[in-house]
Amino acid sequence: MNYIIDFVIGLATGVLSGFGIGGGSLLILYLTIFAGTPQFAAAGINLMYFLFCAPSALISHCKNKMIERKTALICICAGIPSSIAASLLAAYIDVNLLRRIFGVFLLCIGIKELFVKKDGKA
Repeated sequence: MNYIIDFVIGLATGVLSGFGIGGGSLLILYLTIFAGTPQFAAAGINLMYFLFCAPSALISHCKNKMIERKTALICICAGIPSSIAASLLAAYIDVNLLRRIFGVFLLCIGIKELFVKKDGKA
């Protein structure tokens, strides 16, 4: 029965990821809170999951001309070294502290989404 629930949650968060809604964050919450997966394992599963969700979303966004190439290049150039540095740093930080940091991060994003007005750009 757990496999069916896991499959449905994976499917739902995959669809949300395809729309750019943040299904990966929801997947990590499900894995750590409800499935009892350790934080590092949940993050690893999320990265593997992302490898399969991201290409289809990227193709769709490119097809619909929703990617600003200059902005994407800047994000890629900044994202690669900072991802490597963060992963090395995470190996030395207590898991409970990482959970708290992640929780605060999600709260900040949620508050921003609730209270910051959209400018109409997609």
